[in-house]
Amino acid sequence: MDRRHFLRTAATAALAMPAAKVLTACSGESTASTSASGGSAGTGRGQARKVTLGFISLTDCAPLVVAKEKGFFAERGLDVTLENGKSWPGVRDKLASGEFHAAHALFSLPLSVAAGVSKVEIGGVPAQPFRIAMVLSNNGQGITLASDLAAAGYGDPARAAEVIRSSGARQFGMTFPGGTHDTWLRYWITAGGLDPKMDSLELKPIPPPEMFNNLNQENVRGYCVGEPWNARAVLKQKGFTTMTSQDIWEHHPEKALVVNAAFAEEQRDTLTDLMGAILAAQRWADDPANVGEVAELIGVEKYVNATVDEIRSRLAGDYELGEGLGTRSYPDTRMRFYRDGLTPFPRKAHALWFLAQYARFGLIPQMPAESRRIVDEILLTDLYAEVAAKEGVPVPDDDLAPFTVALDRATFDPTKPEEEVNRR
Repeated sequence: MDRRHFLRTAATAALAMPAAKVLTACSGESTASTSASGGSAGTGRGQARKVTLGFISLTDCAPLVVAKEKGFFAERGLDVTLENGKSWPGVRDKLASGEFHAAHALFSLPLSVAAGVSKVEIGGVPAQPFRIAMVLSNNGQGITLASDLAAAGYGDPARAAEVIRSSGARQFGMTFPGGTHDTWLRYWITAGGLDPKMDSLELKPIPPPEMFNNLNQENVRGYCVGEPWNARAVLKQKGFTTMTSQDIWEHHPEKALVVNAAFAEEQRDTLTDLMGAILAAQRWADDPANVGEVAELIGVEKYVNATVDEIRSRLAGDYELGEGLGTRSYPDTRMRFYRDGLTPFPRKAHALWFLAQYARFGLIPQMPAESRRIVDEILLTDLYAEVAAKEGVPVPDDDLAPFTVALDRATFDPTKPEEEVNRR
């Protein structure tokens, strides 16, 4: 099968295969055997199964790096290659083409594609070939402003809005249209009383590792991104942290294991072993005693390419805000990977919230009419529950429970998403 034929076939299968069918139609790999850790130990022929995972240079790629470097993948018979996708559009396109079987990706990336905020085509056909298998991390993102905007202070969107208006600052960086950072930035701007369109603000998509250089070169006056790129602006004395994402929404979903739908369909046993290994890595990386080793593992050039000092403090929950704003401590709401099993579970209520924000912010004309079908199709909730049970990880019972976003104390009821769409 040539590459063009393969891509068209993958896209067609993805569009036609509802998630429930994905779960029941997968035949698995009959030659796999069961390991002591609960996963499949290989093909039975002594050959490890090859898997390519994408990632971006960010602190929250840690679960994949830990699973690779600490041997959690290998002990389940998986030969995993980690490949830097460089940018979120790059990760999206390689997931769609099948070059990446799965990836460390923005939780809302598949929703952005499904809603048409971000578009990708395979063989001329709009593709929605993505599934969310599990959540990789909560918290740990930030909004950075240039040092000359320090009067904005910390944690006061209205005050920050006044400073932005009076300074004439108009250009800000985020990482992907409809992505988490685009959403956190728009939510914070709106809470302060600004409207990106009415106030002529330009939100520019920029790859995460390039954020600081764009601030330093004054291409943008601020940005929203994951760590360690907010910490770098503080340590270089070029910017300060005006808001952390955990102060917007405590324990929000951030990165997820996003999967090519054809991979989920055709290699189900490999995917479940992949998820089991990542769960083990998440549990290990979430232990505060391992923060220093995690920082050293991920900081090397082939992964995050940042110093241990840029990574370690914020990973431990200790934030130096910069520009004389002091420090803040997040012992429980630091970047989390496991939280006794509360982090990895992908919740449909959270996915519906992102779709509602797209409509609320005018990125799409209205809440998708089939929003519940879209969410049911994208989130592999049943598969996650199956893997979690096998691994002895508790599964939360709050899949569609209402929740409150801390920044403006707004409660989201997933049975009434239009209320959020119409909220101003």
